[in-house]
Amino acid sequence: MLRPVPDPDGAPFWEYAARGELRVQACAGCGELRFPPRPCCPHCQCFESEWRLVSGGGRVWSYVVPHPPLLPGYAELAPYNVVVVELDEAPRIRLVGNLVAGPGQPIGSLPVEGIRIGARVRAVFDDGLPRWVLERP
Repeated sequence: MLRPVPDPDGAPFWEYAARGELRVQACAGCGELRFPPRPCCPHCQCFESEWRLVSGGGRVWSYVVPHPPLLPGYAELAPYNVVVVELDEAPRIRLVGNLVAGPGQPIGSLPVEGIRIGARVRAVFDDGLPRWVLERP
């Protein structure tokens, strides 16, 4: 399976995720939340930032169900879902991940028929990766 390759701007995101925290970069000047992480605020051009803890709640904005042919490590998991989640605190921030049946459950554990655009979800963490579970299955 592919693992994230953190760059200097995004490394804190993965360090917090490894601790089970969903944090996003915020401008220290204007307070605007931003993702992906970057050195300069696109709103006020400030170079100072901080990492804010967010609730982990959001909604499914979009999703796809990949089918083979895929990369070899993923083909054996197919079909599985990949969701795009918009965060409650910042709907312009959308994170990509997988919707799973529950914390610690594998990719593909939630039947794709149970996924709906707009469904409420919350972040859970598995091996340092954010995943998503339905708030009301």
